[in-house]
Amino acid sequence: MPTTQEQIEPEQPEQLEPSGSPEVIGKVSRIPDPRGIAVAAALLLACGALITYGILDTGTERADKESAVPTAAVTYEVLGEGAADITYRGDGEGDRADVVKNAELPWKKTVNVPLGTAPVVNVTLGEKGGEASCTLAVRGKHVQRSTASGAFGRSTCTTELSGAEAPASREGGH
Repeated sequence: MPTTQEQIEPEQPEQLEPSGSPEVIGKVSRIPDPRGIAVAAALLLACGALITYGILDTGTERADKESAVPTAAVTYEVLGEGAADITYRGDGEGDRADVVKNAELPWKKTVNVPLGTAPVVNVTLGEKGGEASCTLAVRGKHVQRSTASGAFGRSTCTTELSGAEAPASREGGH
């Protein structure tokens, strides 16, 4: 340690010889500051905790916000005899369709569809044909009916759910 009477010289940066070959004038010892390491470690832990929280978040707040989206009770019904393949928009996320293969008729399902999406039910008869009709009701009110007949006959029932049809309170249940 230098005494108060000794003069402390500032550290000199490395200098290059004019010829371009590096030559160290004085070797500078760099010992990491433990406080800097502690601060860096704390910042890394904080970032890791935030990332982990984002990944492992149970989505409680998101679920509350999503459940605030108004929905309408939609009833799909397929009438006829025998069996048919039925595809319909369920109350799941996005445009994912639910499929029931070789469903025994008559068949009925009620789901809550978010307003702004189109409820749809498709009926496809098998090789034996026959006749089947789909119906679509929104909040108990019949809105469409369509009939499929013959081998591999198809029918589709659909409508639009707009915000104008939103009830005073959000509907729940299935």
